[in-house]
Amino acid sequence: MVDAEATRPAAGEVVYPRRYSQVRAIEAFMGRLIEIPAALLVVAEIVTLFAGVVARYIVQQPLIWSDELASILFLWLAMLGSVVAFRRAEHMRMTAVVASATPAVRAYLDVVATCAALAFLLFIVGPSYQYAYEESFITTPALQIANSWRAAALPVGICLMVLFAVLRLLRVGDTGLVIKAALSVALLVVAFWLAAPWLRPLGNLNLVIFFVGVVGFCVFAGVPIAFAFGLAIFGYLALTTRTPLMVLVGRMDEGMSHLILLAVPLFIFLGLLIEMAGMARAMVAFLASLLGHVRGGLHYVLVGAMYLVSGISGSKAADMAAVAPVLFPEMKQRGARPGDLVALLASTGAQTETIPPSLVLITIGSVTGVSISALFTGGLLPGVVLAITLSALVWWRYRGEDLSHVKRASGSDIARTFIVALPALALPFVIRYSVVQGIATATEVSTIGIVYGFVVGLLIYRQFNWRRLMPMLVETACLSGAILLIIGTATGMAWGLTQSGFSRALATAMTGLPGGAATFIAVSIVAFTILGSVLEGIPAIVLFGPLLFPIARQVGVHEVHYAMIIILAMGIGLFAPPFGVGYYAACAIGRVDPAEGIRPIWGYLLALMAGLIIVAMFPWISIGFL
Repeated sequence: MVDAEATRPAAGEVVYPRRYSQVRAIEAFMGRLIEIPAALLVVAEIVTLFAGVVARYIVQQPLIWSDELASILFLWLAMLGSVVAFRRAEHMRMTAVVASATPAVRAYLDVVATCAALAFLLFIVGPSYQYAYEESFITTPALQIANSWRAAALPVGICLMVLFAVLRLLRVGDTGLVIKAALSVALLVVAFWLAAPWLRPLGNLNLVIFFVGVVGFCVFAGVPIAFAFGLAIFGYLALTTRTPLMVLVGRMDEGMSHLILLAVPLFIFLGLLIEMAGMARAMVAFLASLLGHVRGGLHYVLVGAMYLVSGISGSKAADMAAVAPVLFPEMKQRGARPGDLVALLASTGAQTETIPPSLVLITIGSVTGVSISALFTGGLLPGVVLAITLSALVWWRYRGEDLSHVKRASGSDIARTFIVALPALALPFVIRYSVVQGIATATEVSTIGIVYGFVVGLLIYRQFNWRRLMPMLVETACLSGAILLIIGTATGMAWGLTQSGFSRALATAMTGLPGGAATFIAVSIVAFTILGSVLEGIPAIVLFGPLLFPIARQVGVHEVHYAMIIILAMGIGLFAPPFGVGYYAACAIGRVDPAEGIRPIWGYLLALMAGLIIVAMFPWISIGFL
């Protein structure tokens, strides 16, 4: 029977479709109420930043208030986006362990995850209000308004997430299950609170208890990563230090409000825009006309298309969603196995992690201070090296492909597809050139790219679907909020690690490793491959980047070279089964059972690892053009 079992339309939800319709109606109404302002904030952000670009570069009269207004809007976008992501159960979490459990245990862990997130939100709501109140005494320099207008986004967003957490629990049909899960979380909280007198004398051993034990337990239990980090740092500060908890909110605000991160939602939206406007399809069609007639040709096209599309979008999910639907049908007609296709798609996701304007590159720049321009320059060749190693494996696997039924494109066909694709092909080069040459910042270029995408989609490709615009704006806010909340809580954790003296101890240990820079790089590759698989890329970068980059400089590793190494290692972990979330995203986009891709992906992962080792051994690949 339908209502005999819980259905799970999204990760983290346990919903009984024929019960509590009133609660579901309230939740749907409230959700729509939040999605509309979140989408409008994306539009306001684009308009504000583009107006600043026009005023600065065309009118030659900079708007002194534009960056300040964008910063205020950005924090509201981050928090409302987090609310949308929470309501839709789209906050990043590791589901491999939960998915392998029995249905009863899975349902229990899903409710526990909601209760754990609710616990953190309730803990932080008071300090967030206090922080917003303290910010009311600060006046912004350009707009001359109280900074509480910006800081109020934190308590408002947290309270809204509390509301949706409660509504989600009310929708669970099994009241006993909710009570059981809530009691489990409450007992753990009380146990830690009672243990506080014994925890304080332990010193830095508490770092292991909270940042390894609590985080590891929460992540493997399916608690969203942002809330796992939040519970760990809140527990550490509240139970083992005398630090005012308002400081944690301040660190979260600092992490989420970095000006460089303004580019995150804009590049996410740009990635969705190029797919909707037909720009990605035009690029793929041109590459297919060039290589479609050779053995494994469409596989090479997939590798090349991901490289090009990644030069426009900062989101790997958007890149894969733009390329896969265009190529997969024809590749399957040629006899390619679905498992191999999704394995290669996931591998190209890892291969293109360093291609600007990658969100990971932008995040590294924001948390470590490394030049964005240098990162954008250094990220191009490592992606080419990994493309070559992947292509070598494709050649080996498809050297006997039967192409007797495939017609080679004529010169006129190639020329026609090139002319059609030219407006789309120009965009990634414009983005890279503008940032690398210092003509514009990554944020400014993203707004120019969006306007360019609108013009090209409307006037040239004429595939602009206005009905998809609102869902795209909501999706942008949702994904941005999920990413930025992780950055906020991870920034809090990184600050806690630094204040504890752990960074100094880590620096001493890493610089003392035998073998110097080579050993340091090898350890970093192993560590970030594991971290990428368990925590995903951005949380790992935010948490450990500020600690490890100074050490890299100490042992003589160039910071841009080191950035490329850890990004690629993290990407391999992110797209490697059984834990890598990116692999399952590729399977969902390709509509392929994950079990079908497990076997073929290991060959591609070995090819990626070979490429990573080449990049690590030859620093010139990363820094030769700086």
